[in-house]
Amino acid sequence: MHIVWLYVQKREMFCSFSPYGAFCKEKFANFALNNSIGRHMDKHFCLDDSPTFRMIELDEVGSTNNFLRHLDTPGDRRMTLVTAEFQTAGRGADTNRWESAKGENLLLSLRVMPVSLPASRMFALSEAAALAVRDSLTLTLSQEDGILPPAPSPLPLAPHKGGRGFRVKWPNDIYYGDSKVAGILIENDLQGPTIQRSTIGIGINVNQRRFLSDAPNPRSLADIVGHDVERRFVLERFMESFMHYMQQIDRGKEEALDALHEHYKKHLYRFGEECEYVDEKGEFRATIVDVETSGHLILKDTEGKRRRYAFKEVAPLQTSPRGGRLSR
Repeated sequence: MHIVWLYVQKREMFCSFSPYGAFCKEKFANFALNNSIGRHMDKHFCLDDSPTFRMIELDEVGSTNNFLRHLDTPGDRRMTLVTAEFQTAGRGADTNRWESAKGENLLLSLRVMPVSLPASRMFALSEAAALAVRDSLTLTLSQEDGILPPAPSPLPLAPHKGGRGFRVKWPNDIYYGDSKVAGILIENDLQGPTIQRSTIGIGINVNQRRFLSDAPNPRSLADIVGHDVERRFVLERFMESFMHYMQQIDRGKEEALDALHEHYKKHLYRFGEECEYVDEKGEFRATIVDVETSGHLILKDTEGKRRRYAFKEVAPLQTSPRGGRLSR
């Protein structure tokens, strides 16, 4: 894959390479003003097919994840990206349907083939996807405030000022405050003790302002920044960040996976806060004290007991804007 970035800042060129292709960035000296994504940066981005990468852009599809899982890719490319303007049967991890108005949001799926990721560390892929979405949204929001990203890479990023930055809600939703901006659905295929491939479906609320489903707390990036956002640029930032994390994963070293895991925990929604939860036995109050490398959530309740949960075994209780309490 060939990814070309053009930055407006001091005539300075640099390139870096990954197993998935090459990143080339040219930085100049003048920042573009009054564009649709922010007032301080003008970027151009190009994704080309290569022996290791393929991008497919669809107008309408049932589900980008289902499309990818039934797609035969010549040459067994290590990464395939599919985007769609609209999904007729989009799926979310918590609900049966992912709501998205046509042409207003980012709907995409990635099929990746890690070099040699043990099945015991498959949660690293979920962490990489969630952090990459968070990074792309944080960078867009930072530019709206006139905060320029460090070069050459925007990683790692600090939370947005005021404490209402984008956070990762366990295991991989993206929240701004108490509102959900993005969701991720991951399906892994094993080959012996390692991950053969992973299909990562992502929905990001970019420009949709009105939500009609019974989801209790959706919000879009446009609603946060106050105007429509160029979806392509959010995708660019996500891809750069995701490949950064995939490089860490593909190093195959335990310390690299551990560093990714610690970075994930730093940006966890409600970490260390006492909140109300519900499991199969009923409601209780507890605090998130850890997430294991396997992805299990560790809560400590008000009696000091540690509780360990897999995905969907526990949910926080939240207040719906329409009234009443919901678990999500």
